[in-house]
Amino acid sequence: MKGKKLFSVKYSEDLMHVGLLAFRGMVSVMMLTHGLPKLERLVAGGEIIFPDPLGVGSFFSLLLVVFAEFVCSLFVILGLATRLSLIPQIITMAVAVFVVHAGDVFAKKEMGLLYLSAYVLLLITGPGRYSVDRFFHK
Repeated sequence: MKGKKLFSVKYSEDLMHVGLLAFRGMVSVMMLTHGLPKLERLVAGGEIIFPDPLGVGSFFSLLLVVFAEFVCSLFVILGLATRLSLIPQIITMAVAVFVVHAGDVFAKKEMGLLYLSAYVLLLITGPGRYSVDRFFHK
């Protein structure tokens, strides 16, 4: 009898929304740990040395990455403009994986691919019931 529950495809809609909230929060908090040092580097002043894979300049590249990794992560945690906020994050991870680390071994790309996968999943599912988006959607 217990084995049937383990292999069941049924789910609780309430738990699914709690799961989306937890997933959004965990992924975004982890990304904040990457974005915060870049934000500190940006506001510290001085010479900006940062990869420029798109040819827009080191300062602007860093600014775009800070926006995606820090600002957009805060929005995703709140569930505010979630799908819109995920687009810069998806672009940032795609550039990191397929441009910056294009010639690197898989181990160097793995974390970026995991974030990219998480962001695509959230783009597909949306933020769930427990989000600011849901409040505005009502």
